[in-house]
Amino acid sequence: MKFVNLLDRSLFRFVSVVCQLLLFSAVAAGFYQVISRFVLQSPADWSEAWTRSSLIWTVMLGLCLAFRHGAMLSVEMLHGFLKGSAQRWLEHLIMLTCVGFLGFMAWVGMQMTWRVRFQMLASLEFSISWIYASIPIGMALAIVGVVARWLERPAPPAGESAEPGGQADREIGNTVV
Repeated sequence: MKFVNLLDRSLFRFVSVVCQLLLFSAVAAGFYQVISRFVLQSPADWSEAWTRSSLIWTVMLGLCLAFRHGAMLSVEMLHGFLKGSAQRWLEHLIMLTCVGFLGFMAWVGMQMTWRVRFQMLASLEFSISWIYASIPIGMALAIVGVVARWLERPAPPAGESAEPGGQADREIGNTVV
């Protein structure tokens, strides 16, 4: 289990660093585009395409981080009405629904990536399929994030419900607030 936790932390730390670098490169390319267009009077062809591409990758990879940290929408009202094992069954249902949807999106993303493999991205001279590949990669990592989040949340002990304001609500990640 320690190996799985180490792999989990390492993978999502790596994805976070990649997202930060992509976001920084998008800002830098956008800034360069403004300078080259309005100051140098010679707009760069590549900067707009790079900015758009890196933002797409940032969103798709950032999605898996959001799922891993439980920052996506949840069914709080219904979760609050249920107690004990019914709450855990709802969490199972939510996890299965998310994994099913993300799996479907990964499958569709792979098909889209395959279909555009011969199209070139204007001004960057590489296949646009590298941009479309962000969909299946991001969705697959999001599935890993959903399952990791689901596995780390233990079922409440018998007789103890997860009341609002209880231990489950005070936990964020592995730290207790």
